[in-house]
Amino acid sequence: MSEELSTTKVEKGPLFGTRHLQCLLIFLGLSVTLMQRVNLSVAIVPMMDKNSTNPDFEEYQWSERTKSYLLSAFFWGYFVTQIPGSQLAHRFGGKVMLFGSISLSAVLALLTPLSARIGDWQLLLALRLTQGLIQGCIFSSIHTLLSKWVPPEERGTLGTFCYTGLSFGTVVMLLVSGWIATSPLGWPGIFYFSGVVSLLWALVWYILGARSPSDCKWISVEEKFMIESTLGTSAKSPHGQAPLKTPWIKILTSVPFWITLAAQSSYGWCFYTLLTQIPSYMNSILGQDIKSNALMSALPYLANMCLTVVFCALANFLMKRGYTSVYASRKLFNTIGLWVPVAPLILLGYMRAEQSQLALGLLVIAVGATAAASLGFLTNHIDLSPNFGGILMGVGGFVANIMSMLSPLTVGFIVTDAKDVHQWRVVFYIVGGICFIGNLLFLLFGQTEIQSWNYPKTQTQRDPRDHIKFEMINIKREIE
Repeated sequence: MSEELSTTKVEKGPLFGTRHLQCLLIFLGLSVTLMQRVNLSVAIVPMMDKNSTNPDFEEYQWSERTKSYLLSAFFWGYFVTQIPGSQLAHRFGGKVMLFGSISLSAVLALLTPLSARIGDWQLLLALRLTQGLIQGCIFSSIHTLLSKWVPPEERGTLGTFCYTGLSFGTVVMLLVSGWIATSPLGWPGIFYFSGVVSLLWALVWYILGARSPSDCKWISVEEKFMIESTLGTSAKSPHGQAPLKTPWIKILTSVPFWITLAAQSSYGWCFYTLLTQIPSYMNSILGQDIKSNALMSALPYLANMCLTVVFCALANFLMKRGYTSVYASRKLFNTIGLWVPVAPLILLGYMRAEQSQLALGLLVIAVGATAAASLGFLTNHIDLSPNFGGILMGVGGFVANIMSMLSPLTVGFIVTDAKDVHQWRVVFYIVGGICFIGNLLFLLFGQTEIQSWNYPKTQTQRDPRDHIKFEMINIKREIE
């Protein structure tokens, strides 16, 4: 027993070690990924500007329905490759999948202006759909990397830091897009910027990224031991054999996992509705031009970034002082992330053009509060199964991105007149209701214990004491 308990002991790692470098690179990788996703949401405003005075760049007379198709096309492809992408990440590792996905998608971002010019909205839709197909493995690759690199005690903070890249990339893209669109580059420059920055990241990741501590040549022996001993599990079979077989039936019949899916789907509907529609809402209802629109659209995501730091610090404080367990922490921050935005979102439907500052304040509260959800459901996949965290994220991404795909289509169906505030009101009521239901289910039925199907039969047959070790890991996490 003493031998097993020693495996759960947490050794202090370096203040800034290789695992922190990997997380920083993942953070930046998610940032460039979001730049590629949000570029069309911002660029489509000047692309459809009938009052544009710039004769050098073509303007398109697309209907609101066509615009909704274009904004949702990415997610049509994105949800299709979630599960296959998670399997590929599980088999080949997160490094190569993340590199290939972001690199190929960056090339398509560079080709976006050309596709619109030669093929109008039809070819642009096909390109965005292809980008979605390519990016389907992004989150499962990141979860796979985090499950190899981040000790359980640091999972909340380092994992949340990585996913803050979503907000950082959105902020950067929204901030620079206004100036790019009014510069000599015009709206095509928005796509060129996101593509070039993504390729630069891919070069750095190829040189410095690693799929696990064992594959990293410059990690210290002490840090490698600390990471691998505290994880207490490996997603590979012994002696370098193939990855463990995925227990699909047990995963798909797991109630705690389905509850995590419900929370993830709610968040996906909220996040992507706001991400794709805020620029249009600012322009149509609040009467903001492209430059002020970009600034105002970026502020909520800047608040999201700042609040992520606050929530991480608060979560650490509460757990280290013994005020909350991992279980209570997940429930608390998921509630902040999904319930606090409900009231501001509903109130947005009652804003008028002269209330633009108040509307911005409501958006800041709504989008900023969602940062807390990354300390809730988003790390719950690895809580339930460290061995198959990437697989769970792939399934979760598949289900959640059905929501992400449907949300722009729903907006296109409801908002037939972009200047009608009553139609936008319905959109915000729907978003608020979905957030409320998703978190209610997570509060009532969500769990954080490592599930029994996380352990392969070969492992339990080889060493029956492993079960005791994993139980001690759960007990230790609850105490902290």
